[in-house]
Amino acid sequence: MSAFSGTADYYRQYRPGIPSEVVAMLNHAAPTGSPRRLLDIGTGPGLVPEALLERFDDIIALDSDRDMISAAEAALRPRLPCGSRLQLVYGRAEEFAPPLGWRPHLVTCCRAFHWLDQQALLCRLDEYVAPGGVLAVFSDRSLWTADNDWQRAVRSVVQDFLGEQRRAGTGAFGPIGPPYRQVLRNSAFSDVTETVIPVRRTWNAEEVVGYLYSTSFAAPHLFMERRDGFESAVKAVLAESATGGVLTEDNAFTMLTARRPSSREGR
Repeated sequence: MSAFSGTADYYRQYRPGIPSEVVAMLNHAAPTGSPRRLLDIGTGPGLVPEALLERFDDIIALDSDRDMISAAEAALRPRLPCGSRLQLVYGRAEEFAPPLGWRPHLVTCCRAFHWLDQQALLCRLDEYVAPGGVLAVFSDRSLWTADNDWQRAVRSVVQDFLGEQRRAGTGAFGPIGPPYRQVLRNSAFSDVTETVIPVRRTWNAEEVVGYLYSTSFAAPHLFMERRDGFESAVKAVLAESATGGVLTEDNAFTMLTARRPSSREGR
């Protein structure tokens, strides 16, 4: 069972999308030309390809959860520009081999790098990323790690119901590894630039509950018969912090764009 089993519909509806500032940076970072190829790793329900559909005309989106792939297909296929190509692939990123001759100009990994065998993935990417291609690893803070007062209160409710340790579906979330910047610098993609993009969002209580059900640490099936009680408890603590039913969040996307050093690009 995937750590995100049962979350795909909630992820599609309630996870925040990719901010325009992040989209612009991704577009600027990647080489131009046609066909312009994008590989999105851990695509979930396709939020990154959705944001970049007008900027890349040959896209492969990859995920190891079949429900996520189905959700991405349903969302992206009807919006695909005429003449563009889209492939949705079920499988592990560390084992993925692109079609013969297919070399991505941009590889994106949003909110997913911590789930992967990072060393194995980076070695595999070194085999097929196009010369001058860019790897972008980026994420905002999840509710578990966010530091707004109302989010800390909600995290406490999750812990009351599921225990202090962060869950990952039916298992436990693994230990935090080295900083991503260090991991990338120790790989073939060692030319790394880090950028932080602040984000302010507003939520209501229903959206917060939907977001929680999109996560591995509060997936709906984890609560079993206590689900109604969990929802009531979350809404109770949110009512104490909301102004006119609105909750404000200050967050940020941290983006690492990584390239091979220029001396290796044409190898």
